[in-house]
Amino acid sequence: MKKSKSPYFFIAPAVALLLVFSIIPIFIAVTISFTDMSLAGLADFSRINFVGFDNYLTIFNDKVFAQAMFNTAYYVIIGVPLVIISSLALAIMINFGENKFFSFMRLVFYSPSITNTVAVSVVWMYLYNPTIGLLNHLLSYLHVGPIMWLTDPSTSKISLIIIAVWKAIGLNMLIFLAAIQGIPKEYYEAAEIDGANKWQQILKITVPLLKFSIFFVTVTTLIGWFQFFDEPFVMTKGGPLDSTLSVALFIYQRGFQYNKFGYAAAGSVILFIAIIIVTSIQMKIQTKQKENEG
Repeated sequence: MKKSKSPYFFIAPAVALLLVFSIIPIFIAVTISFTDMSLAGLADFSRINFVGFDNYLTIFNDKVFAQAMFNTAYYVIIGVPLVIISSLALAIMINFGENKFFSFMRLVFYSPSITNTVAVSVVWMYLYNPTIGLLNHLLSYLHVGPIMWLTDPSTSKISLIIIAVWKAIGLNMLIFLAAIQGIPKEYYEAAEIDGANKWQQILKITVPLLKFSIFFVTVTTLIGWFQFFDEPFVMTKGGPLDSTLSVALFIYQRGFQYNKFGYAAAGSVILFIAIIIVTSIQMKIQTKQKENEG
């Protein structure tokens, strides 16, 4: 009996942390979303009123929230494939590189992922500066620009995506690199004997054997981009004209700037449901692929 119970003691700390910091807050957020909770309500619970589905009805008719949903979908559709393709390509390049330069590049590409987002954003704001920025200065030699990177609604979202992709590549690159190095070398040796070149080895051996890693990176990257917050918060505050406003930033503004915690909680519940739906679709696709392979 004692032996059968021992695994539960090992997972108990992780389960406790999950309950305290994830499961319970979700139920609290759902409860708050049916109220008109504000700072006054935090000080005196008697001032919190139950409003039913009013917050949800209002938020679905909110043009700013609709814009935030569109922006977030744009970030996900453009950003997620760029991160996955770029990080996978870099991992393959570094793994098959045969000199110390590629080992150094591993550090170069990983460094942005451990650098403070605020510091990164400040540097990129100077790079994007329309008058003294390095990017416009370089483009001037090609007789292009100046481009209003962060102040033009047509370019602001792409500008933030460039920063976020550059920052996110490093961690995913290491995940892919670890998975690639776990592939038995015998597969490559056999393929080389059969006359397969490096490109054919990558397409026929490396990529197929990275299916689980690609699935894992896709799910985690999707969740991260649905919660896209740091770059628009630090660099644009959601502007210009709400063109860079993400759902996560919308929730923050409504809750902590406009003092509408119930309204913000409704937005967070909608975002949570969207993430669950997308993740479930990914899980079903992965399950079907395994069944077809089986």
